[in-house]
Amino acid sequence: MSKKRILIVDDESSLTRVVRLNLEGTGRFEVRVENHAVNALSAAKEFEPHLIVLDVMMPSMDGGDVKAQIRRNAKLKTTPIIFLTASVSPSEAGNGGFTSGGELFLGKPVSTEKLVEVIDQQIAAQSPDLPPVVSPPETRASA
Repeated sequence: MSKKRILIVDDESSLTRVVRLNLEGTGRFEVRVENHAVNALSAAKEFEPHLIVLDVMMPSMDGGDVKAQIRRNAKLKTTPIIFLTASVSPSEAGNGGFTSGGELFLGKPVSTEKLVEVIDQQIAAQSPDLPPVVSPPETRASA
């Protein structure tokens, strides 16, 4: 099985480093990190991710603006996006996150297990002909 490409866009380099290591540690994902929102579109064009994990509040450009750029690109417009944000706590987001504007929001911090589960769900929804992925037990580190 080929690894799924995940692009993480968040200005917190310590967070992106932990999330990248945890996702890559599963052996199922190839992860690219972009810590500058203004570079997110070019990173996505180059990397062609299966899914994008996107922060909402960033200094130079917010996640909504990044999403709008991505949706205007013909090759990326259907790429699933998961917003990962500190503006909503995990308890406020609920067990499976919440959807707003057609996108899924998860509150920070999120466990690796939960993030992998949601990534699998979003990618499967994008490609319904693929068999479901059975995840091995994950580490309990939080992002």
